[in-house]
Amino acid sequence: MDSGIEAGKETDTIRLPAIAPNAFRFSRPLMNPAGTQRPNIVFILADNLGWGELGCYGGGALRGAPTPRIDKLATEGLRFLNFNVESDCVPTRSALMTGRHPIRTGALQSVPAGLPQGLIPWEITLAQLISAQGYATACFGKWHLGDKEGRYPKDRGFDEWYGIPRTTNESMFTSSPGFDPAIVPLPYVMEGVKGKLAQNSHIYDLDARRRIDSEVTAKTIDFITRQSQAKKPFFAYVPLTHLHYPTLPHADFAGKTGAGDFADSMHEMDFRVGQIIDAVDALGLRDNTLFIFGSDNGPEFRRPWRGTAGPWTGTYHTSLEGALRVPFIVRWPGRVMPGQVTNEIVHITDLYPTLARVAGAEVPHDRPIDGVDQLDFLTGRQAKSNREGFVYYIKQELRAAKWRDWKMHIVLEREPNDGPNHLETPFICNLTRDPKEETDVGNEFSWVRTPLRRMIHEFQESLKQHPPIPPGAPDEFVPKAKAV
Repeated sequence: MDSGIEAGKETDTIRLPAIAPNAFRFSRPLMNPAGTQRPNIVFILADNLGWGELGCYGGGALRGAPTPRIDKLATEGLRFLNFNVESDCVPTRSALMTGRHPIRTGALQSVPAGLPQGLIPWEITLAQLISAQGYATACFGKWHLGDKEGRYPKDRGFDEWYGIPRTTNESMFTSSPGFDPAIVPLPYVMEGVKGKLAQNSHIYDLDARRRIDSEVTAKTIDFITRQSQAKKPFFAYVPLTHLHYPTLPHADFAGKTGAGDFADSMHEMDFRVGQIIDAVDALGLRDNTLFIFGSDNGPEFRRPWRGTAGPWTGTYHTSLEGALRVPFIVRWPGRVMPGQVTNEIVHITDLYPTLARVAGAEVPHDRPIDGVDQLDFLTGRQAKSNREGFVYYIKQELRAAKWRDWKMHIVLEREPNDGPNHLETPFICNLTRDPKEETDVGNEFSWVRTPLRRMIHEFQESLKQHPPIPPGAPDEFVPKAKAV
């Protein structure tokens, strides 16, 4: 395959994406004025929320459900137009918690109950980094990075956990004809605290599916309140279950929009986010709390719960922009200027070194870290993102690479499960001129292959030096770097 790199050409003038080279940099701790408490962090992660769903991204009322609370949050901080994630639920959560692309961690896809899954203990999670700095930490919602002792949130840096270990579609199990709990384990909402065994709270059925985001929100507010009273900095990670299928609203929201279950659920999600915002503000924590809202991947593709990515094509489980780009909003009064919008490229892995620095922690230096510290960009100390692009894998297959306004597809799949098209000649498009990714301009702009191919080459060389953790690796697995 053509490398796209011309021998002898000088490339010093091209600012390349920081992937393998930056993998070993320390993040710099954020210094707070003497006597001030370290900033709190609240991170709400929606599930299968597409770029085009919220009002502040062109949806809202057009989707049958105004989203006034999240829209207002966007006006109070920085709204991203080009925040990028991994292909679906598990890989994005792995990338968030480790700062590493999932091809490295082996957490590549959703795995049924009872089979090996999640992050091995060798991985150092974001929660572990933050907890080590004296923060109270809690995870309320969907985990999806391990469903056995040693791999639950309460084992991976969180003091408290309440939620589901795997995925929301399990809530349909007990209502499905032929389901036998003697063959497939019953799904449960679970809870746990650090140092103790996790416990089953109640069966995760369709009734529980309607209630869970209400429960998660209540527990988040209780946690924030307790830490405020204790005057302890906290990290509240709130991975909601909306809008994942089956997209069913709480009884209090059923029928409220008149536009069906999906719109009712979006209305509920907006309300839950507002409840948490109100709790932070009412407790006087607003100015010292970094408040983040985002999504784990592009919109749901299953009907009747299909969502929208707005101007972009595609859903999650594809390499199109509709899968990669998601809503992302950051509010931090006094640090992040309100009313900003950016189209700079930022990736989910970047949150690992960025939030570590916010909490005063350093990232590990014994492994490749794909995320780059974006704190100076967020706070306006610099105008540009520290990232110009990234590589994109689905499971163990390289699908695409993105650099500046350019995208190169190596394997193209326009609908999940339609059968990926392995291209003999890569498909190159300009995302500014062609947001639908319909026109191949590889012949006209063949020079673009150079930075894209170089980025891919550097990443793949890093994989050779630091071989990926195999999916399903046991707890005792320890990766070994190869000698250079």
